[in-house]
Amino acid sequence: MKFNLLLPILFIAQVLSSQSLPVKSKDLKTLYGYMAGEFSSGAQATADSAFFHVMLRMVPIWKKSKDGYWLYVEQSIANAQDKPYRQRVYHLSLEDDTTIVSQVYEIKNPLQYTGAWKDQTKLEGLSKDSLINRQGCGIYLHKQGCLSFFEGSTKDQQCLSAMRGAAYATSEVTIFPDKVLSWDRGWDAKGVQVWGAVKSGYVFVKTETYKL
Repeated sequence: MKFNLLLPILFIAQVLSSQSLPVKSKDLKTLYGYMAGEFSSGAQATADSAFFHVMLRMVPIWKKSKDGYWLYVEQSIANAQDKPYRQRVYHLSLEDDTTIVSQVYEIKNPLQYTGAWKDQTKLEGLSKDSLINRQGCGIYLHKQGCLSFFEGSTKDQQCLSAMRGAAYATSEVTIFPDKVLSWDRGWDAKGVQVWGAVKSGYVFVKTETYKL
C-alpha cells in the first residue's frame, strides 16, 4: 500500500490554520528564508510512482534591492539537472497587511543561466529589465497557524497558459521552514485538467539552505 506523504501534512495545515494572520516586513524575510535553498521530491517519488523525482532550487539574487526579495528559480528532473524544465524569477513583497505576493517572471534566454544555483556568476548578467512579468500568475500568500507557515494560490483563472492545450493554470502552495508543497495544474476552457499532478501536489523537502 502506497502512502501519500502530502495527506498528513495537509491535515496538520488545516488543523492549525484559521484566519490569515497579520504580516510585517519580518514575516516577508522569514518567508524568503524558508524559500531560499535546495529542495527534493525524492522521498515522495520513492513512495509513489505517480510522482517524479524533481529538484527545486531557489537562489537569492539582488540582495541589496529595497523593493522586497528576489529569487532565481530552477526546476529539473533529478537525473537531468543540466536540462531544467522551468526557470523563473520570483519577487516577494508585501501586498497588504495580511498578504505577501510572490510575483512570477519569465527570463529572456533562460538557458544561459542553467546551473546558476551552483555557479552564481552566471547570474551577473541578469537584470530586472530583462524579465517578463507573468501577469495574473502571482501567488498570494498568507501567514497561517502557530507554526508560522505560509499558504496561498493564484487568483481564480487569471494565470493564462497555452501549454498542452490549457487555457489557464493554477498554483497552490504551502511553505514550511523545511518543505514546500506545490500543486501546479493546467485547465482547458471547460475546466478540465490537461496537465499537472492529478491526485495531489508535490512535496519538496529542503536539503540545503542558501545564504541570504
